[in-house]
Amino acid sequence: MRLNGAQILCEGLVKEGVDVIFGFPGGRVIQFFDTFAQYPQLHFVLVRHEQAAAHAADAYARVTGRVGCCVATSGPGATNLVTGIATAHLDSAPMVAITGQVDRPSLGRDAFQEIDITGITLPITKHNYLVMNADEMAETVKEAFHIAGTGRPGPVLIDVPSDVWVEQSEFKYPEKVDLPGYKSVVKVYPEQVKKAAKAISGAKCPIIIAGNGVIISDAYAELKELAEKAQIPVINTLLGIGCFPQKHVLYYGMTGMHGMAYANYALSEADLIIAIGMRFDDRVTSKLSTFAPRADVVHIDIDAAEIGKNVKANVPVVGDIREVLTELNKDIEKQSHADWLNQIDQYRAEHPSHEIRDCANILPQNVVRAIAEVSGGDAIIVTGVGQHQMWAAQHSIINKPKSFVSSGGLGTMGYSLPAAIGAQMGRPGETVWSIDGDGSFQMTLQELATIQQERLPIKIAILNNGYLGMVRQWQEFFWGKRYVATPITGPDFVKIAAAYGVPGEVVSDRNEVKAAIEKATNYDGPYLLDFRIEPEENVFPMVKLGSAICELLEQPKSEVKTW
Repeated sequence: MRLNGAQILCEGLVKEGVDVIFGFPGGRVIQFFDTFAQYPQLHFVLVRHEQAAAHAADAYARVTGRVGCCVATSGPGATNLVTGIATAHLDSAPMVAITGQVDRPSLGRDAFQEIDITGITLPITKHNYLVMNADEMAETVKEAFHIAGTGRPGPVLIDVPSDVWVEQSEFKYPEKVDLPGYKSVVKVYPEQVKKAAKAISGAKCPIIIAGNGVIISDAYAELKELAEKAQIPVINTLLGIGCFPQKHVLYYGMTGMHGMAYANYALSEADLIIAIGMRFDDRVTSKLSTFAPRADVVHIDIDAAEIGKNVKANVPVVGDIREVLTELNKDIEKQSHADWLNQIDQYRAEHPSHEIRDCANILPQNVVRAIAEVSGGDAIIVTGVGQHQMWAAQHSIINKPKSFVSSGGLGTMGYSLPAAIGAQMGRPGETVWSIDGDGSFQMTLQELATIQQERLPIKIAILNNGYLGMVRQWQEFFWGKRYVATPITGPDFVKIAAAYGVPGEVVSDRNEVKAAIEKATNYDGPYLLDFRIEPEENVFPMVKLGSAICELLEQPKSEVKTW
């Protein structure tokens, strides 16, 4: 069967199970878009900015575990994808980005909207392709999806010159890939697993740090078995939220710069850290020279490059998290660490971290808690980046895996709204809450049009304090309250939403918070809530700049009330 390049690509997408593509058209992809009419299996979502397409594809992948897909034209269309590709790269989200390119005779001649997008994205993709003839298209698609979704997942880019779209070739889709230089299946070495088991059995104060790798490999049951069998407390990274039951007696919350104080204290006193599917990011370790000084480290990760990169691993274990934990649990005997758990419980009693001060105005923490209460912890929570992200991480209840979606490694403001689109498209029967700040929301608010066009019932909570809050907080603590460039004005968000056809309301009375959230939840369609929160509320706890992870600023006890 002879097909043109655009048809071959569409055939490949269908065979790879793609059902949704996010993107924006343009001159160098017009032939590709023209082919969509032949493939009703491919639902195209027209975003209002290409960056949103990448974020939506990224979030779609995170909540489904499948490879997300986005498309943009050449030049600025392609470069507008870059921030979203980098976001997916740092957070290990599987994604295939398709870009148009100038025709082959024009390559290297600075033709209109020519840009070397493969060169630009080389450091932020697992791999990328420039497809120079239609004969290569089928194999390229097969390889791209394989690379994106296996091993440590990540983004792959396919760049297609415009004349390749119309070039004819015999279509035969490969049944398997042949990539000798790419080893997606990592052998688990039994001797390293046994060393890990021995280290765990000899520890008196062990602790597990569970990261995004647990979620990617669906290793929830295996992690729970390990923790329960060996009676080891579990803390998680920001992107590890949801990988361990939050109501479990062994769960001690998030660690890091804005993690729970008692989790950080426990980490600093541990004699063994079992790091599972995490990379010892600086937001977890803070000052490396002072990080967990008493602890040996068992580091389990599918990416060998992450082991020992930041923190020395006494026992490195390379492999898929689920496979490693399955083998490790065979070698773990039942243990008890009652004294250690009692010590952490004492830390929690002395440094509760979840307590909230009394205030006449709306506090953002209470908004997040009200969303958790109304949803019963069953909503998908999608955040932007800033103070609201940390409040959401600290106070959300997440009952289902793959239900907390946020930009971790890159810290991308504007992520929430387009990512909520991807999350809702990926799990259409579930409630999706986009929790955003007024600064972050203004970066991508045009995607309200996409939400309305697609008739997506996304609920939006803007924590509106009139500041770029996280930077303002740092200015307050470390730069003498010199609020340079952090006060920010904004439009009437409710009127903006109404202009896009999305209903909403301003909430300024703390007694009306829960009722407003219930109204939004029960509304059959998208709904926006503009919460006017306490302007200079701070995120606590907070690790001081350049300090040890256990040197925290905590909410002054005089301001705290019990909830």
